[in-house]
Amino acid sequence: MFDLIPYSRRGHGLANDFNRLFGGSFLQDFPAVRGFKVDIQDKGDHFFLEADLPGTKKEDIKIQLEGDFLTISAEQNKERSEEKKNYVYKERSYGSCSRSFDVSGIRKEEIKGKFMDGVLTLTLPKMEARKEPDTIEIEIED
Repeated sequence: MFDLIPYSRRGHGLANDFNRLFGGSFLQDFPAVRGFKVDIQDKGDHFFLEADLPGTKKEDIKIQLEGDFLTISAEQNKERSEEKKNYVYKERSYGSCSRSFDVSGIRKEEIKGKFMDGVLTLTLPKMEARKEPDTIEIEIED
């Protein structure tokens, strides 16, 4: 949402104002506001997907398979509290993001996933490619 503010690139805008007023790390502390990065490698017989989800708990990640689409969703809910001389400073942030992928060429029942140190990894086994013969002879009927 904050990426759509036209003046944020020039050091103006809502996100920059939050950073200036509240100590400088409004969006950096909460990557789910901007989405998450995904790398996909072709390993020959399978694809290997890595999704960076720092600060996200395993129970806040959902992976759903609907038809030929795999959707990864993540939610974050952070709360910080810092005591100062006369006041208490609290900050809460909440957000969710999701990414969808076409898995039509994947053996869906064999997808495996792990989540460790803020990185979700999925192994997506490819379907066996049917090999067509190089030459096909067609008989002519009488």
